[in-house]
Amino acid sequence: MKRISRVIAAALTLALLLALAGCGASDGKTHLTFQIWDVNQRDGMQAMCDAYTAQHPEVEIEVQVTSWSEYWTKLEAAGESNTMPDIFWMHTDQILYYADFGILADLTDLYDGVEPDYYTTHFSDVSIGNASGSDGRLYGVPKDKDNVVLVYNKEMFDAAKVPYPDESWTWDDLTAASQAIYDATGKYGYMAYSDEQLGYWNFVYQKGGYILDENNVYAGYTQPATMEAIRFYVDLQKNDWCPTQTYFAETSPGTAFFSEVGAMFFEGSWNLLSELQNYPDMIGKWDIAPLPACPDPVSGDGRATISNGLCYATAAAGKNLEIVKDVLRFFGSEEGQRIQGESGAAIPAYLGLEDSWTVSFREFDYLIDVGVCYDQFETCVKYINNASRRKWKSTVADQMVKVYNGADLDESLAYMQQIADSYVTAE
Repeated sequence: MKRISRVIAAALTLALLLALAGCGASDGKTHLTFQIWDVNQRDGMQAMCDAYTAQHPEVEIEVQVTSWSEYWTKLEAAGESNTMPDIFWMHTDQILYYADFGILADLTDLYDGVEPDYYTTHFSDVSIGNASGSDGRLYGVPKDKDNVVLVYNKEMFDAAKVPYPDESWTWDDLTAASQAIYDATGKYGYMAYSDEQLGYWNFVYQKGGYILDENNVYAGYTQPATMEAIRFYVDLQKNDWCPTQTYFAETSPGTAFFSEVGAMFFEGSWNLLSELQNYPDMIGKWDIAPLPACPDPVSGDGRATISNGLCYATAAAGKNLEIVKDVLRFFGSEEGQRIQGESGAAIPAYLGLEDSWTVSFREFDYLIDVGVCYDQFETCVKYINNASRRKWKSTVADQMVKVYNGADLDESLAYMQQIADSYVTAE
């Protein structure tokens, strides 16, 4: 019995060593893992990987998809145990945490042998900022970029005899159209729900306020323009044509819209293609428009849309670091970014390739005007984040929910400002 146990133990040990050496290592190839959280982008990411491995047959890349919440749980555990995937997506909310702790590889010099000014030549300041750490170094290769648009139901506008939204629209037009649609159809107008990028942040910057100052350090919740914009946004739900946050706790504005319960909501460009695919009965009934502008901004022209973007990252201690860097160099190349765009995965971060994303909409005969997304990049505001925000963002979000439910706005914003400032002071 003891001898059999030793044989089994030896076999298990050998199997473990082979596993640690890398799945499929016996074929002589380098096998890399690439982890993402959006199943809708799996095919696009795989197409990009296939293009790389066609040029480098000695490499295999496996795209792994998990849910958003599970993704970050797994990644943090992997970071602590030094078992991170070879390649993974990094979000603006998280990059400073991982970069500042030295977990991510510094990719600032990735293209030095190709083109010294590669990043600044081919990516916007917003995209570069989304891939940077607190020290200004790049810890990711810009992947994509997005912005927020107004989605509207054409049939409801027709029923209310209201012209469709366009670039001339202001907040006043938004509220007037909402009331007219509600009066004519009994349906909701604009559905304002508690969100940051898809909600009140846009109004704040349109008004001329800010969530973080120009140095990306101090919060601006008690700035007059910020307070006015948030008050306007919160007060929208006092109208019969706008659902309350209690409603949104059970039904998202997107679900309400595609169930033809409401006429308008703010949506991210990243969801438009999947919505065309998932709601075929609604094709031709809806379109998109620029965000309505603030009619009386404290500064600026009243236009702004929050823009975010992911980046491709890898671990500083990755065992295949040099090979992975070559893969990332391809992902950030014109060829790699074009493949991503034409696959419909997302709008490429690479300047000049934005329109490649339009290719994926051809099957729908351009029934929505995606050019709106490209035009709005001229008025984009970088997604709000700094090193301390991850410590206070949940507290601020919780307080905003209380505001929607009737908490005093001035007191709440003062509290939010105090909480944000306390972490800056502590650091």
